[in-house]
Amino acid sequence: MDLDVAADEGNKDSVTRKLLRAVEEFHTYIINNKAFITNYGERYNQGDRISSGFVESTVNYVVAKRFCKRQQMQWSPKDAHLLLQMRTRVLNGELEQTFQKWYPSFRVESNEELKKAA
Repeated sequence: MDLDVAADEGNKDSVTRKLLRAVEEFHTYIINNKAFITNYGERYNQGDRISSGFVESTVNYVVAKRFCKRQQMQWSPKDAHLLLQMRTRVLNGELEQTFQKWYPSFRVESNEELKKAA
């Protein structure tokens, strides 16, 4: 509001105009992307995880260790990428669907039928 007043008063200060333009661009960005901006306060209040830093750190450690030349089971960049894609599908609960696309006869029975059989 102070920036609007300063701009309306004909303030010739270039710093004020630059700041006003930056704030307006930021406001436009927020309006255009509000569906994609995470509300961390809401997630925290619901008990959801806010940070994935510990996961990223673990992934970086494991991948770096497997790229080491002295490691017995060394990975290529392509192999590491494929492994991380599969792991992501497991964590997202998408692995079974992926297998069903690749192999149409994979687990044709529903999960309920599998539970009853067990």
